[in-house]
Amino acid sequence: MARTQIPLKPLFEERMQKLLTEKADFDEFKKIIYTSPRNFIRCNTLKISVEGLLERLNKKWKIAQPFKEHPEIMIVESELAPGELGSSIEHTLGYFYVQEISSMLPVLTLNPRPGELVLDLCSSPGSKTTQMAAKMENQGTVIANEIDLGRMKVLSINLERCGVSNAIVTRNDGVSLCERISKTTEMRFDKILLDAPCSGEGTLRSSQKAFMQWNVKVVNMFSRQQKKLLASAIKCLKVGGSLVYSTCTHSPEEDEEVVNFALNNFPIEIERIELPLRSREGVTSWEGETYSDELKKTCRIYPQDNNSEGFFVSKMTLLEEMKK
Repeated sequence: MARTQIPLKPLFEERMQKLLTEKADFDEFKKIIYTSPRNFIRCNTLKISVEGLLERLNKKWKIAQPFKEHPEIMIVESELAPGELGSSIEHTLGYFYVQEISSMLPVLTLNPRPGELVLDLCSSPGSKTTQMAAKMENQGTVIANEIDLGRMKVLSINLERCGVSNAIVTRNDGVSLCERISKTTEMRFDKILLDAPCSGEGTLRSSQKAFMQWNVKVVNMFSRQQKKLLASAIKCLKVGGSLVYSTCTHSPEEDEEVVNFALNNFPIEIERIELPLRSREGVTSWEGETYSDELKKTCRIYPQDNNSEGFFVSKMTLLEEMKK
């Protein structure tokens, strides 16, 4: 479905042309961002089986399962009225979560397992927290942190709706929380998800505000904040533990530059990852800056490649114990 065309800001368009150097590729990007995203949902296996949800939903909508290895991921292919998914009884009961496919990738990459200790550092509104709890079968512990009180309330409501019982919700600045944990306790996490606050360039299809609010100063502000968050989070990771750093933006300052910063300052290794969507290698140079070739192991998801939103996903492993 096409939408009102708010023009791209010239500087943003110029930057995207540097990332998408082929004219046809850039033209496809410009075309798809003015179309509405597909209606992805994720079966909440804490409350219902995939088969049970399909039996219910097939009575009202046409449902597709595009990924054989991830049957919980579904697309509602029927024409929907505004708000129809969110007002359905199945959604109210927590049988499914409305979640775009790109947003599911960080947890698929982290792959938390039952019994593990996991930190979700920037967790509201809870899409990834509930996804983690489902993969963990409510066994083990997820520390779900959020600094904003209003967003924290939304997080708590979603956790309750989805039947999550292994999450502890905290309200803290992410950097301060990690610093306290790393300096005053022996607790270290098996896995950490840092789905960082960002400029949201990948959400153009679903957010009109993303067109209007984009500003390169905001990009640079987020980049500084993201480096602080990642540096503090790494100190809370077990040796051999995994950390996934992700954003819903395309700016290398918020993506590869942040991971490159961590690679240069901490004993980590960037892991090569496989995703159910088509992805492109991370860039190794941008605006005069050169990054490690290891950044090719990170993944860029562009909307025109998968008929999805845009995203960036990376995974790193801590190689040796950090000093307090």
